[in-house]
Parts: sequence; structure tokens; C-alpha cells
Amino acid sequence: MICGEFGVNMLITRDNLLIHEFIGLEVEVVRCTDRKMKGVHGRIVDETANTFVVESKGRERAIPKKPCLFRFTLPNGENVDVDGGLIAVSPVERPKKLAKYCRVI
Repeated sequence: MICGEFGVNMLITRDNLLIHEFIGLEVEVVRCTDRKMKGVHGRIVDETANTFVVESKGRERAIPKKPCLFRFTLPNGENVDVDGGLIAVSPVERPKKLAKYCRVI
């Protein structure tokens, strides 16, 4: 299966994370130009082209993608760091634009 093909049982892996749905994943801001954002962690509840909305400590925070480095925790417990500038794309357009960064599985 090529990572651009979606199936019901397709698992999120480090190889296909860039084209997968981020909503529901645990995330932490590892680095950001805005010091207040560094260290924010929680579950992604919404996404736009330029922001993630993260539920953290009982409240929702909008975090800009471009100036941040994110650490995603995959369902298997593996951590993957992703530069926010790479994923600052509409969630609908991301699979088409970032499929070239995925590996064949």
C-alpha cells in the first residue's frame, strides 16, 4: 500500500504521519518563537491551515504551526518531531502536498 491510499485499518506511523489526520493525537510544543507556547501539551481538537487547537489543562489553546516544532505521540507510543512550517497547509490539501515525503509501506 502506498501511504497516499487511505484504508479503514491504516495505522498512523512515523512514515505516514504527515498525511494523516492530526485531530485526536497528543502533541507537545518542543520549540517555538513565542516562549509562552513552548511546553504546551495536550490533545489536538481542531486544525486549520495555520494553527492547531490543543486542549491542555482543561482549556483550548490555538497554537500557530509555522514558528513551532511539534512532538507528536503516536498511538503506539512512539514520539515523532515535526517542523510546523512543513505542515502549515490546509488539512484537506496536506495529503496531496506532502505525500512525496511518505514512504511506501
